[in-house]
Amino acid sequence: MSAPTISYKNHRFPPQIIARTVWLYFRFPLSLRLVEEMLLERGIVVSHETIRRWGRKFGAAYAKQLRKKTPLRTDIWHLDEVVVTIGGRKHWLWRAVDQDGYVLDEIVQVRCDTKAAKRLLISLLKKQGLAPKRIVTDKLRSYAAAKRDVMPAIEHRSHKGLNSRAENSHLPLRKRERVMQRFRSAGGLQRFISVFSAVRNHFVPSHQKRSE
Repeated sequence: MSAPTISYKNHRFPPQIIARTVWLYFRFPLSLRLVEEMLLERGIVVSHETIRRWGRKFGAAYAKQLRKKTPLRTDIWHLDEVVVTIGGRKHWLWRAVDQDGYVLDEIVQVRCDTKAAKRLLISLLKKQGLAPKRIVTDKLRSYAAAKRDVMPAIEHRSHKGLNSRAENSHLPLRKRERVMQRFRSAGGLQRFISVFSAVRNHFVPSHQKRSE
């Protein structure tokens, strides 16, 4: 995951170790302390706080590199939202995936309404550069209202049974949430998922084949 365009100046560990450590943390359901133990077993003494700082400093840059290697335009968008409790307050993580389970976009919001759904659709259009042939959602009415405003000509299928692709995409994050004993802030969750999903997307088989 390392690249010459990323500066590792003033870091005593080689870029390969830093990159491998960050990759382990975001790829697998491991706590910072478990990653610390894994490195110690290999004779690498790094504190969990240092690993946290590496993830925050280098994670976004690694994710940006990974996104450049994968195609983004797809025909079907599966949209869903899930509740995440942060500091005793409900937030909603709005996520869009394609037909292969590749995460297209995700936004942490305090709302679960039409305004929030519109924000997701607008962000998707901006990032994808092209509207899909179809969107698939659950029965939440906010999606239909947002679609009428943002992309009225696009086909919309709204049915609980059709949206398992998006619903299943939440499971890896739920595992991480338990390991991390929940997230401390909405901003922290947004930063984490931006890297977490980019790493996950790298291992979606069909997208790997398309990018070769």
